[in-house]
Amino acid sequence: MQKVYSVSQVNAYIRGLFDDDILLARVQLKGELSNVKYHHSGHIYFTVKDSQAAIAGVMFASDAVSLDFRLEEGQSVVVTGRIGVYERDGRYQIYAKSISREGQGLLYEKYEKLRQELADMGMFDEMYKQPIPKFIRTLGVVTAPTGAAVRDIINVSLRRNPYLQIILYPAKVQGEGAAESIVAGIEALQQKNVDVIIVGRGGGSIEDLWAFNEEIVARAIFDCMVPVISGTGHETDTTIADWVADLRAPTPSAAAELAVYDHEAFMDSLKGYQDKLNSVMSNRLSRNRERLNALSAGFMRFSPEGSLKEKKARLHNYRQEFIRRMDRILQDNRTEEVRIEDSLTGLMQEKLRTAKEKTAIYAERLNGLSPLNTLSRGYTFTERDGGKPLRDVNEVKPGDEIMIYVQNGKVFADVTKTEERKRTDY
Repeated sequence: MQKVYSVSQVNAYIRGLFDDDILLARVQLKGELSNVKYHHSGHIYFTVKDSQAAIAGVMFASDAVSLDFRLEEGQSVVVTGRIGVYERDGRYQIYAKSISREGQGLLYEKYEKLRQELADMGMFDEMYKQPIPKFIRTLGVVTAPTGAAVRDIINVSLRRNPYLQIILYPAKVQGEGAAESIVAGIEALQQKNVDVIIVGRGGGSIEDLWAFNEEIVARAIFDCMVPVISGTGHETDTTIADWVADLRAPTPSAAAELAVYDHEAFMDSLKGYQDKLNSVMSNRLSRNRERLNALSAGFMRFSPEGSLKEKKARLHNYRQEFIRRMDRILQDNRTEEVRIEDSLTGLMQEKLRTAKEKTAIYAERLNGLSPLNTLSRGYTFTERDGGKPLRDVNEVKPGDEIMIYVQNGKVFADVTKTEERKRTDY
C-alpha cells in the first residue's frame, strides 16, 4: 500500500531539497521591486519581477540595517541571497542578504574579484604593513580640496597638534580620472618626505567610492614607502584601498586621530615624567642625607659619653613605648568590653522583639482559626447522629435528632422537614 504523507512532511522534504542545492545557496536576481512592505519588526517583504515572472522575497532586519537606500516600488535592483522554502505556506522565496540598485551588482562582482586576486598575491598580508609613527611632524593628505572630509582631517589634526605641518594634494576622488589623480597624489607626497599619508574621502555609494577600488590605487598604496592610512567613506564602507593600506580608519576624522598624536596629552605626559624624576631625585637626596646623618651619629657612639647618652635615650624610649603599649592595651580592652556588652544587649532586645512579633502573629492566626471565633460572628455549627458534621440536607430525614452549636452553648433539635434548594435558588 502506498504511503500517505502529511502536508508538513512534503513541505519539509521540498525545503530540504532546496537547502541542499548548491546553486540555490547563493544567487543574484535582477528585476523590478513591487509589493514592498516594511514590517515593524525591521523585516522587509517584497516581490522581484520581470516581464514574464515574479518571485517573493524577504530581507530580515539583521541584514536590512546594511541597506544604504530605501526600497521602493518600481526600483530596478540586484538581489543577492539564497532560494528557500517557507514551509508554512509551501512557497519558495529568496532570502536576501544584500540588495543593490541595478548596476551596483556588477560593480560588487568586480570588487570581489579584484579583492580576491590581490589577496591571493599577498597584498593584504600583515607582514607588509608598515608601522604608523607615533610622533609625526608632517602629514600628507590625498583627498578632494573641498568638502567635509578635508575639513575634518585638518580640524582634527590641528586640534591634536597645532604645530603639525599638513601638505594637501588636491586629488579628484570621484568620476573619470579619479584613480589616476589619487595615484599621482600618493607619489607626489612620497617625494615630499612626509611622515604619514592619509588617503580618503567622505561616504557615498559604491559608484562614488569606486576610484578607491581600482587596482592602480591599490598598487600605489602597496608600493608607497611612506605609511598610508586609508579613511574612506563611513564606517560601513570598505574599499580595496582599506584592505591594502597599512592602517584602515573607519572615517577621515578617525584617520586623523590615528595619524596625529595628541600634543597636549604628550606635554602632560612629559610633565608627569618630569614630576616623577623630581620626586625620585628628591627621595634619593633625602635618603643620602639620612645616611650621612646616620654615619655621623655612628662616629658619636665610639666615645663613652656618646655611648652612655645613647643607652639612656634608648632606655627612656623603651619605658615610654612600654607605657604607651600598656595604655593602648587597657583602652582596647575597655572598648572591647563595651562593644561586647552593647552587642549582647542589642541581640537580646532584637530576639525578644522578634519573639513577641512571632507570638502575636501566631495568636492572631489561632484566633482566626478558632471555631468559637466563627460562632461569635453569628454562625452556627450543626452535628447529626454520631457527632458527624451536617453538610447536606440529604444526610437527615424528619424525626432525626440534630445538635446545633452556638456561641454560648448547644441546642438539641428534631428534624420536622427538609427542603433541598436548587442552585438557581442562590
